[in-house]
Amino acid sequence: MLTTQEQDGDFHTRPMYTHGLDENSTIWFFTYDNSRKVEEIQRNNRVGIGYAENDSELYVTRAGTAEVTRDEAKINELWNDGLKAWFPKGKDDPSITLLKIRPHQGEYWDKPGGKVNTLFQMAKGALTGQPDDSQRNEKFGDEPL
Repeated sequence: MLTTQEQDGDFHTRPMYTHGLDENSTIWFFTYDNSRKVEEIQRNNRVGIGYAENDSELYVTRAGTAEVTRDEAKINELWNDGLKAWFPKGKDDPSITLLKIRPHQGEYWDKPGGKVNTLFQMAKGALTGQPDDSQRNEKFGDEPL
């Protein structure tokens, strides 16, 4: 999920597909240059990204800055024909652009054992009155902008 800020200050979150992750943790998304998210990023380039793996109960968020770029070399590097479902004119469509996200902090939540452990912890808590302490949570990064 990608979260941007609307003109009125409200947050706007939508599903996105990550198309690349560089060795320096830069995250890449394809979009159209006339999309609402591009307008929102041009006004305020601070964004949030969220990933969820529901079966294993792993959740990760990243906060960072976004840049809108029409980097032809990067488009060619990241392009695959599966993208034609969203961009039917192909990679040479002049309205295709990239969102380049540079994260500066993140946080994750992890539940070892996934759903089975969650059900066990719920049953254990109901019987013993003890809270579930099997979840892990950690912040990382926290580099200033």
